[in-house]
Amino acid sequence: MSSTTNNSPLQGVTLQNILEQLLEKLGWERMAKEVRINCFSSDPSIKSSLKFLRKTPWAREQVEQLFLAKIAKQPHAKTTTNRLSTPYDMDPATSTPAPSNKKAEATGFTWPEPNKK
Repeated sequence: MSSTTNNSPLQGVTLQNILEQLLEKLGWERMAKEVRINCFSSDPSIKSSLKFLRKTPWAREQVEQLFLAKIAKQPHAKTTTNRLSTPYDMDPATSTPAPSNKKAEATGFTWPEPNKK
């Protein structure tokens, strides 16, 4: 049996630890400017932020990217991510934007117009 190793820089770091380190380094006001979510700007607390971030994958991803950029010093990490228009634009396996359908774009495919009376 072989064991797989995960080289993720976030492995072993809890969400609570991420929030505490960001709070210590940046404070609530700067965190609210970097990641625009109400739990950072309106009556912020670690408890309310944890509750929200555990339920909201796009917000958690933004906080993790902020942590990597500001605390873990990952040069390739973005400080903010663009929110997609719908959750259907996300790849559910990786919580990243789904790849566009280049084949359909290359063939010039367009949906037919509905019949007009």
